[in-house]
Amino acid sequence: MNLIIIIVVAVMLGIVFFFRVFVSWGTRWGATPAECAGAMTGDAYLDGGPAARVVMTRAISISRPPEIVWPWLAQLCRGAGVYSIDRLDNGGKTSARHLVSWIPEPQLGDASAIGYLRYLEPGRELVWWLGGLQAWGARFRMANDLLVTPADQGSRLVIRISGDAAGPLARLALGAFEVIDTIMARRQLLGIKERVEAYGVRSADPEHPEDGRRDQYQFYEVIYASGQTAGVRGKEQASYWRQMAIEDKVILDSNEGK
Repeated sequence: MNLIIIIVVAVMLGIVFFFRVFVSWGTRWGATPAECAGAMTGDAYLDGGPAARVVMTRAISISRPPEIVWPWLAQLCRGAGVYSIDRLDNGGKTSARHLVSWIPEPQLGDASAIGYLRYLEPGRELVWWLGGLQAWGARFRMANDLLVTPADQGSRLVIRISGDAAGPLARLALGAFEVIDTIMARRQLLGIKERVEAYGVRSADPEHPEDGRRDQYQFYEVIYASGQTAGVRGKEQASYWRQMAIEDKVILDSNEGK
């Protein structure tokens, strides 16, 4: 019996150690100490929130200038998919490998599965804000900050997800989120880099040409600030985040566009 207990404890400690190392590596993947320590726009959105918090800063170098990187960031989660593991986070649809012709320029109040667009500096930075998601026995708030700047002969892309949570399972829920996001975020950064460097600003993909469907490249619904939509209507909570954008006065006119 004592041997069994020792084995069980050893296995549990091994699992804990693995996840600590994995998460420690994954939540700072590719980022320099200066990038991890530096302030970003989305940080301030969590001021005054709960003590249970998480900050994940990841980065990658891309051998193209920011003006080539930006259009790929601008359509991310706005009808072009998420450039990550499509079977897991895009309903099996293949994220776009070109700049999709019908996706409008980003506007404050655009709403998707990752919240609504709260801050926008065209050509440089977007911040998506998820203001109150109930999941895993906790209530989350998350800022997803994407910043691209010139670096050497190309660009440096830094993505920071900062969040907090309230509730009896807040810290456990944030830990679970760290593990899941570590898997997806690294693949997303690599997906962005691969697309930018391989395809530049091409306007068509001969392997997956546009067929006119607004859910061709993205499963989860996006509702643009204009009121027009893409993705599969009703999938995830775009309508909820749009309403939050209206309540936060990011969208001043709540009338739906045609």
